[in-house]
Amino acid sequence: MNMVKILVVDDEESLCEILQFNLELEGYEVDVAYSAEQALTLSLEKYSLILLDIMMGAISGTKMAQLLKQNPKWTNIPIIFITAKDAEDDTVLGLNLGADDYISKPFSIREVVARVKSVLRRTKSNEDEDVLSFESLIIDKGRKTCTLDGTEVSLTKTEFELMILFLQNPGRIFTRDEILKRVWTDEVIVLDRTIDVNITRLRKKVGHYGKYIVTRLGYGYGFVV
Repeated sequence: MNMVKILVVDDEESLCEILQFNLELEGYEVDVAYSAEQALTLSLEKYSLILLDIMMGAISGTKMAQLLKQNPKWTNIPIIFITAKDAEDDTVLGLNLGADDYISKPFSIREVVARVKSVLRRTKSNEDEDVLSFESLIIDKGRKTCTLDGTEVSLTKTEFELMILFLQNPGRIFTRDEILKRVWTDEVIVLDRTIDVNITRLRKKVGHYGKYIVTRLGYGYGFVV
């Protein structure tokens, strides 16, 4: 069994040492970086979670989070922000950037461990969810099949990935940029029209469930019931 790797990014060396020591006691493998610049030189994709201080030097924690979410290799790494107690605006910004949780300083080690375990548990649960469904529309990620009312529907790889994205995030509207980064990870240039065509085709293929794949003009697409 592979040990879970965690990265702590904070410019307070003593805090990094405390977090590293206590998280290693819990059985995690923990690396530390004392700046976002240092962290960005690492192979971040090997980490299952990043604990990230917001207030740092030239590159802030929020800026680093933006860079992570823009890179397809790193976009799915869970982030827990470490924030100053009075930095409410920074906390909101961090959560809007896609952070999974935040911890306010000063904090107890027990709280940190509990939040780390919670985020890792949620992440693992999402990874293990091989079958996604809404009523009689069923996506089997392992077998790469889509069935509608018991009949298999032929989807292209792109359509299949779109359907996974929508069923994993019901009610959420994704911008075109977000869809590009999550579905067209290997493509260099994809036109907006390409996304529109794939969405239109997918709607037709999933029959009466197509009405739930909605367009929010000026925002993007989502699966909304």
